[in-house]
Amino acid sequence: MGRYAPVTEDELARARHDPAFRQRLLGQNMEALLAGIKRLRRAQAPTGEETKQIREGVELAVRLAELIQGQAGPGS
Repeated sequence: MGRYAPVTEDELARARHDPAFRQRLLGQNMEALLAGIKRLRRAQAPTGEETKQIREGVELAVRLAELIQGQAGPGS
């Protein structure tokens, strides 16, 4: 997968009404997030900022996984 491409307003609108599209969109974003975390982890000596980004990325990945699995309810 290539670099992260921000989600457009049209994609967000479609995702609200098309569960299959929403799942694909979440999956694609999970792949991009995990690739970014992997790149940061491969750094010879991650800086404090890179370490913080890895931690934040992992927290976001957990949240995305919950959304993909349908466990996150409204307002979660």
